[in-house]
Formats: sequence, C-alpha cells, structure tokens
Amino acid sequence: QVQLVESGGGLVQPGGSLRLSCVVSGTSFNTYHMRWYRQAAGKQREWVATIFTGRNTNYSDSVKGRFTISRDNAKNTVYLQMNSLKPEDTAVYFCNAYNAYNLYWGQGTQVTVSS
Repeated sequence: QVQLVESGGGLVQPGGSLRLSCVVSGTSFNTYHMRWYRQAAGKQREWVATIFTGRNTNYSDSVKGRFTISRDNAKNTVYLQMNSLKPEDTAVYFCNAYNAYNLYWGQGTQVTVSS
C-alpha cells in the first residue's frame, strides 16, 4: 500500500520559516516526480512546486524565491523549505507523487502564518 505522510506544519509568525517533509512508502520513490500543493480555506487547491526525478524544479510565481523543494531518494522523502512566510501562505499543504502510471496524494499538513 502506497502512503504519503506529510509533517512539519504549524503556526509561524510572518517572516518566519518552516520545513515540510513528505515520506513516501510502499513504492519506488525515485521513479516518481514529486509536487507540493496547498489549499487555503474556501479556495481551490493550487500547485506550489515540483521536483522531477532528475531533480529539476519548478515553482509557482507566488512562492518563487521564497520556497525550495528538494528530495532525498535514500530517505524516500521530499521537502519544502518555506522562508519569508506571509499570511497568504496559510493553507493545508499536500504532497503528491506521480509518474506515467500512478498518482498518489498525502493527507496534508496545516501551515498557519499569523502574528
């Protein structure tokens, strides 16, 4: 059974930092591209960042320059380092694993940016 488990969310003040982790089990992690999405209350889920199996990365304009996605294939883990956080970054953050054959989602971790 494939599982994606996010962690690292919490409450942080504006300007602060958090690092999210997503551990993947039950499949060959290094064969999947990994993405982070987020969903704020009352809004649609939006794409945040992607890291491909070859480690190339893409970011949404709203987080470019502030967030960094990375992966550790030895630990089956993808990370999202979030710096200079803003109140509008408040959302549930989800990780997503996909390739040509499969698509999997985690359950999400809450990030709240507030003073």
